[in-house]
Amino acid sequence: MGRSILFSLFAAFLFSCTTFYEANLSFNQNFESGNLEEARIALKQNRKAIKRKAKLLYYANMGVIYNMQGEFAASNNSLEKAYLLGEDYRRNYLNLAASFISNPNTVDYSGEDHEHLFLLYYKALNYLQLNDFESALVEVRRLSNRLNELSDRYRSDNKYSRDAFVNNLMGLIYDASGDPNNAFIAYRNAYEVYKDDYARFFGMEIPRQLKSDLIRTAYESGFDNEVDFYEKEFGVKYNHSPLKNGELIFFWQNGLSPIKDEWSINFASEGDGDGGIVFVNEDLGFSFPFSGSGNNEDDKITDIEILRIAIPKYVERPLRYKTGFVTVNGQTHELELSEDVNAIAFKVLKQRMGVELGKAVVRAATKKALEQSVEGENEGLGFLVGLVNAATEKADTRNWQTLPHSIYYSRIPLKQGENSVVLSGRSENGFISKLETFTFNGTARKTYFHSFQTLN
Repeated sequence: MGRSILFSLFAAFLFSCTTFYEANLSFNQNFESGNLEEARIALKQNRKAIKRKAKLLYYANMGVIYNMQGEFAASNNSLEKAYLLGEDYRRNYLNLAASFISNPNTVDYSGEDHEHLFLLYYKALNYLQLNDFESALVEVRRLSNRLNELSDRYRSDNKYSRDAFVNNLMGLIYDASGDPNNAFIAYRNAYEVYKDDYARFFGMEIPRQLKSDLIRTAYESGFDNEVDFYEKEFGVKYNHSPLKNGELIFFWQNGLSPIKDEWSINFASEGDGDGGIVFVNEDLGFSFPFSGSGNNEDDKITDIEILRIAIPKYVERPLRYKTGFVTVNGQTHELELSEDVNAIAFKVLKQRMGVELGKAVVRAATKKALEQSVEGENEGLGFLVGLVNAATEKADTRNWQTLPHSIYYSRIPLKQGENSVVLSGRSENGFISKLETFTFNGTARKTYFHSFQTLN
């Protein structure tokens, strides 16, 4: 065998071991360290990124960087491109077919369900920080459409098909734009999802601020029965206090979302008694049947004894700060957990793991059958095909890795004039760090929105 062929195969094997995170290491390291300009340069200099199958992630990452640098219009331009890629995504059946003899990275990355929602979350935030409520409401309507699509797609009560935080965000935007009726509906939807889904899936509590906003907007909408119902539900007595001065809705985006990696599973084959074969992993309780005649010498799948497949897994990035609070005008406001992006990512991958496993087994079996068929004609060529199969067996490790680990928020009253707002983080051992100071000019009945990202 020629040295050039061996070298090419070895290079292919090394490349196959590289995850999406490692392939973009310079960008990721600069971003995690807060070197945003260097991260942006690294991303732009990776000219292949925009041409490859993950350009949705290129635009999404660029949108996050622009957002954190305060370039909100540029951020929305990038995020819209990512959004349209997700909207226009259609399966390229040639690439899909190639993925069965190579790996799923040959197919365009279309985005996870929650990633599509967060494209619009960032767009809405950008418009709010540009004081453009009308455009923010357009993103709210897009979010509503996305949520309806999720609910239609997943009928099972055990799947992530509703997002409490997104509904809450919609309520906050309607609320700030002077529409308490639609705000109440969105808050009520958020409350139901927190109570029914998030408590069960993620062990999350319902934010106290949401309960307060829910009763207030019911009162402001003239829904007296709803006010009575939620007073009993929450065990409180509501006293209406009209907003006199301005207020701040503060979002703390804490840490970074998980990284996709890969792991391997071995399957042994068993006959099914009808000339077919079943690939089984008894430790994990998985089995995948394949039909076959059992009498056809060309039916190579039934000759396979062992399969190794690569499938994606998430690796959590630990948080430096477990909780946070904001101090303003001598008052401390605890930031409440409103979205656990990390937990949602794990949930989304887990609920489609059966599909991932099935695709991986079909891919591995197809490649192995091709190897055995070629080997029957030419042993040396079959060996080469086996090496290529091993080198190209790779899970899809692409995901939006600049999303936060979790999002906290609070509604903070402001006084007339200048307000100094101090964000502090609290580590697991109780150590408190002052993270950032912001200044807002309180104006009567004006609601400000602001977000801040703490990196790891």
